[in-house]
Amino acid sequence: MKSLERRFNNITRLNPYWSSYICFTEAIKEQCFSKRTITNYFNKLVEKDDYDKVDKKQIIKHLISLLSKNKNLSEDGIF
Repeated sequence: MKSLERRFNNITRLNPYWSSYICFTEAIKEQCFSKRTITNYFNKLVEKDDYDKVDKKQIIKHLISLLSKNKNLSEDGIF
């Protein structure tokens, strides 16, 4: 899914002082990406120095929960 990588690169270019984690979070906001896509691109795009390895699973779980909230809202007809 190149669209996630493209969104990430655009956000990074426009916000050079943001961490890669913040740029990644912005890239997935209000999008419908699968859990697998989020996990794979998190590993590929987010710099290892931006998070503690111990927290990696929790961070990915949190990002996926953000997607679930957006999906639930759209299924309820709010979006």
